[in-house]
Amino acid sequence: MLYINNLTKNYGSFTAVDRLNLHIPEGDLFGFVGPNGAGKTTTIRIVCGLLKASGGTVRVGGTNAAVGSKAMKRLIGYVPDFFGVYDNLKVREYMEMYGSMYGMTYRDIARLTDDLLELVNLSDKKEVYVDTLSRGMKQRLCVARAMLHNPRLLILDEPNSGLDPRARVEMKELLKNLRSMGKTIVISSHILSELAEMCNSIGIMNRGHLVAAGQIDDIMQQLAGGSRIHIHVLSETEAAVRLLKEQAKVRVESVRENDLIITHSGTEEEICALIGSLIQNQVILTDFHREEGSLESLFMQLTGGAQ
Repeated sequence: MLYINNLTKNYGSFTAVDRLNLHIPEGDLFGFVGPNGAGKTTTIRIVCGLLKASGGTVRVGGTNAAVGSKAMKRLIGYVPDFFGVYDNLKVREYMEMYGSMYGMTYRDIARLTDDLLELVNLSDKKEVYVDTLSRGMKQRLCVARAMLHNPRLLILDEPNSGLDPRARVEMKELLKNLRSMGKTIVISSHILSELAEMCNSIGIMNRGHLVAAGQIDDIMQQLAGGSRIHIHVLSETEAAVRLLKEQAKVRVESVRENDLIITHSGTEEEICALIGSLIQNQVILTDFHREEGSLESLFMQLTGGAQ
């Protein structure tokens, strides 16, 4: 869906984005993270056609991104981190204004407005003035507006910034719902725990470089040299440790009474075979689980703790 190849953006002698390569498949909910100044917003603005790149290419489907390109604007829905000021506009009028920019008929705008306001749970706010809405409602309205022309790619820059906990939950559920409808979504955010709950893949930028991209668990496994696994046994602890140390792809990290922590660099099938081997050797297991990857620890490791 989104193909970024050798994307570069220079501001004089400063390189904000340095030869970025990234592919986001159709239907992904992709989290874009990085410390301030990492190049996330610059990349997003180039993808949306709001900023000209110094080098490289961006494609959405088979269409190349270009500043002001009508073809690209129809493929992308953009939700900026700042909603803007819309005095004396009702929610319905706000949707009509944006629909007219895409050359949509009044009938289509009215029909889609009803559907989209229901989707973002704002049906009862249709005749309410936009500037009286809460920040959370404005963010959901902005998502509805970005979906009005049925884009293939939805990009949100810090959508949860400034939202209260309830509004964040509502936004998270909305984005999950949109993904279930087949939309490809890119979210730039600093709220790492929420990205871990929503996204099926992430990209981490630091100083203009993409330092990691892919499934969170896959990246964690690569960095750790394998899956970190916790094991609890009722008996035969020494036999379990001896057997584990004989495995070529297993590293015993710690042994505390009946609790063992290992790193396994093999496949899922090999990890399952290890469980069978322990049981066959009379080791009674009461717990065997993979340690959940932490996006926060991954972020700190890859960016050197930069904020």
